Amino acid sequence: MTDLPGTPPPADPTEPQDAVPLEVVVVTGLSGAGKNSAGRVLEDLGFFVVDNLPPALLAPMVELGSRGDVRRFAAVVDVRSRAFSSDLAESIRSLSDTGHRPRVVYVHARDEVLVRRYESNRREHPLQGSGRLSDGIAAERALLTGIAGDADLWVDTSDLNVHQLRATLEAAFLREGAAPELTATVLSFGFKYGLPLDADLVVDARFLPNPHWVPELRPLTGRDAAVRDHVLGAPDAAEFLDRYQDVLRILVPGYRREGKKYLTLAVGCTGGKHRSVAIAEEFARRLSGDGVTASARHRDLGRE
Repeated sequence: MTDLPGTPPPADPTEPQDAVPLEVVVVTGLSGAGKNSAGRVLEDLGFFVVDNLPPALLAPMVELGSRGDVRRFAAVVDVRSRAFSSDLAESIRSLSDTGHRPRVVYVHARDEVLVRRYESNRREHPLQGSGRLSDGIAAERALLTGIAGDADLWVDTSDLNVHQLRATLEAAFLREGAAPELTATVLSFGFKYGLPLDADLVVDARFLPNPHWVPELRPLTGRDAAVRDHVLGAPDAAEFLDRYQDVLRILVPGYRREGKKYLTLAVGCTGGKHRSVAIAEEFARRLSGDGVTASARHRDLGRE
């Protein structure tokens, strides 16, 4: 049958198709912190995941995927790729310039946690060489300083199990390929266990009366109604929440304008059991009411 004049010829399936912008996630961070576990979670969320990808191959792999049926691409990149720092930054800039949506997830943990993990697996750190394990960790932290500062999402796995890591990444990426405007995690913690390293904002709830000193409330947590009512009903609690909510209403639009997609608001009390838990739950509720995708997570609950 003869084609009508002006009718375009049928597409040749052997010819490369036009590239489509992809959602790209680069997982990097400290060795032993859980990058591979993060990669497996992303794979379950529908990402095409490549492990230990040299930075120089990131852009070609994304371009190849964009001409096929890949729409969500993730790469795990670490110091096994050696001279990766400047190459990775340049590759990410290149992806943005070509219309893709690259985001960097920086996975890290405290030094003592990394040492314990390596010793339990009887493995050497890739940068340890002839030195000590702690030397390798320090060298890697120094190497990652630049990319850590540019990361979109920090995930501290020091106190996370695999299920909590999954929940953290699902909150950020479980969306049919569309990037969330802003996802907020309100994290309660106990000051006596140390500050969360991945916090963007830190709130101190220790000015509120401590339910620990009320015998009937001591065994309960901030998730229980009696403790919640005690904390939220304390003098100055309502005014504190209202005023800090006003601050967040200023910050959130600014974060959005600057392209920030993840916010971690850490709320601390002494042990992370009563006051910080109740306040974190209330902040998450208020943020959700203001149109922010927010969830509460409790780092030290059950630790006592």
